[in-house]
Amino acid sequence: MTVVTVSSDSLYGLDNLPYGVYSVDGSQPRVATRLGDTVVDLADLLGDEVFARPTLNAFMAQGYERWGQVRAELRERLGQEVPDEVLFPLADVTLHMPVEVADYVDFYASEHHASNLGRLFRPQNPDPLTPNWKHLPIGYHGRAGTIVPSGTDIVRPRGQRKGPDGEAPVFGPSVRLDIEAELGFVVGTGSSLGDTISVEDAERHLFGVVLFNDWSARDIQAWEYVPLGPNLGKSFASTISPWVVPLLALQEAKVPTPHQDPKPLPYLAAERPWGLDVDLEVSWNGEVVSRPPYREMYWSPAQMLAHLTVNGASTRTGDLFASGTISGPEEDTRGAFIELTWGGTEPVQVAGEPRTFLQDGDEVVLTASAPGAGGSRIGFGEARGRILAARQA
Repeated sequence: MTVVTVSSDSLYGLDNLPYGVYSVDGSQPRVATRLGDTVVDLADLLGDEVFARPTLNAFMAQGYERWGQVRAELRERLGQEVPDEVLFPLADVTLHMPVEVADYVDFYASEHHASNLGRLFRPQNPDPLTPNWKHLPIGYHGRAGTIVPSGTDIVRPRGQRKGPDGEAPVFGPSVRLDIEAELGFVVGTGSSLGDTISVEDAERHLFGVVLFNDWSARDIQAWEYVPLGPNLGKSFASTISPWVVPLLALQEAKVPTPHQDPKPLPYLAAERPWGLDVDLEVSWNGEVVSRPPYREMYWSPAQMLAHLTVNGASTRTGDLFASGTISGPEEDTRGAFIELTWGGTEPVQVAGEPRTFLQDGDEVVLTASAPGAGGSRIGFGEARGRILAARQA
C-alpha cells in the first residue's frame, strides 16, 4: 500500500484529478486519473468495470450526479493509502485519445481574434467584426475523425490555393500552415433531436475541458471559405490533450465574461455568464511565443452549447466543441500565427530565426493552467504536434 505524495506546487493535486486513458506495455487501454506524476487505474481502485474501457464515454454517459460521486470518492481514496498495483509512473505509460469524439463544432468566440482577422482581411471596413458577430457565437461543423491525441505528427495538407495576384488556382502543399490555440469542451450527456440545452443547464451536460489546437492551412482556407466557410483548410487534423480536466475541478477558475453589448437574445442570456481564467502558453520549437488568456473570450461555453442546440440539433456523449482561437489584447497574447505575424508581414523570432508560418519539422506545444482551491493551480497537460512534409499522391 502507498500514499501518493504530491508537491504543494504540483498542477495535478487532489484539486485537479483529470481523466485520461492509458496503457502499459501494450495492454488494453483503460481509464485513469493523474495525481502528481502518478497514473492511477480507476477500474481497480474503484472496483467499477465502467473504467475498464478504452474511452471515457461510458462513464460520461452516467451523468452529472455520478461524475460528482466519483470525484468525491477519488478525493477521499487518494488522500489515503492505495494498493500499489493501481499506480503507474507517468513516464511508463502510453496515453491515448481520452474520448471517442462523436461530433465536433468549432466556434469563433474571441472578439480580439475576430477583430484582428477582420482588420487583416477587410481593412476597408470601419468595423472589423461581421454584423452578426456580437449577436451569436459563429461556428462551423468540423471532422471528428481527424481529431488526434497529443504527440501525433501532423502531415502538411495539400489543396487548392490562389494568391491575390494569381490568374488561376494551383494545387500543392499548404505554404501558410498555422495553429489555433483553443480550449475544447467535452459533452458528457447529450440531448435528443428537437430538444435544446439552455445556458442554465449547460453545466449538467459539460463533462470537462481539453487543450485544442485547430491546425489551419490559411492559403487553402482563404480560397475555399466563401461562401460556405472552412472545410479542407481545417479538416486535416486537430490535436487535443490526453487529460480531460473535469468542469467540476474548475469552479475556482470561473470568471465573468467580458461585458456583452448588445444584450444577447433570451436563449443566450444568463444572469452571470461565466468564462474561465485559464492561462495558455504556445511554444514553437521550444520557445514560448504567446500567452493567450481564455478569460478574454466574449462568448461563454454555456452560450456556445445553447446556440449549438437552439435549432433542435441533437448532441451525444463524446461531442466536442472548441472555443476558436484564444487571443488577448496584447500582441504577445495572440493565439494564431496569422495574428502573431500579422498575416506574415511581421515575422517573430523563433530560436534566433525570423518565422511566419510553420515549416516541416516544426513542433508546437500548447500548455495551460487555471486557479484551483486554496491558491493551487490546475494543469491541462499538453497538446503537442510536429509537422511532417506533405505526402505525394
